This record gives sequence, C-alpha cells and structure tokens, in this order.
Amino acid sequence: MSETSNASSIDGPAIDDELIRDSTDSALAMQLGTTTRGEIDARTPALIGHLERLLVADLGADSDDVVEELYRRAYKLLDLRHRPTPDTPAFTAYFFMRDVAGLARRLLWVYSQRSGPGVS
Repeated sequence: MSETSNASSIDGPAIDDELIRDSTDSALAMQLGTTTRGEIDARTPALIGHLERLLVADLGADSDDVVEELYRRAYKLLDLRHRPTPDTPAFTAYFFMRDVAGLARRLLWVYSQRSGPGVS
C-alpha cells in the first residue's frame, strides 16, 4: 500500500461538495408547516454525516477565528445532549436539522475556498 492511499484512508471519505450542497439545499427548502417529523428524522442523519465529514477536513480552524467559531458551534450542536430525541417536539427537530444544514453549508463554503480552483 502506498503512502498516498494510506493517507486517504486515514482522512476518511472524500468530501462530495455537490452532494452536500444538494442535501443542504433540500433541507433548507423544507417548510415547517408542510414537513413531517418522519421527513425531518430521515434527512437529519445524512446532514450530520456531512457536517462530521467537514469537521474532519483541515479548514484552518487553528489560524482562523471565524472557522474556529464554526467548529465550536458544530461540536456543540452535534453533542448528543443537544440532539433531538423521539420525544422532542417536531419544530425543535426541524430547527436542529436546519442548524446542522446551515453549519454544513458554511463549512462547505470554507472548504471550497481553501481547496482551490476546481472545487466549488
């Protein structure tokens, strides 16, 4: 196994910016009054996965206060104590989903800016 392939397996799966953009667009387009709790619960785990993948990427949080703040907010949001449970009201789960999608979008923007040309 080469050093390059070993490094990519350590970093985890590549970030699919188009998939994250589409997924977050769909979540942010959902309306509270027309979205069921089932739809929210079905979409949220994928959004959490996108956010977690972005948090693993080196986005320069050590040298950028804005990115560091985004990381801090994301880690707080992803803390199991802050996640909705089956007993959580639907509107709370909805806003959690939107918060995850919004942070993923912001971190995706940082990722695309730091990854250079060809990544948008």
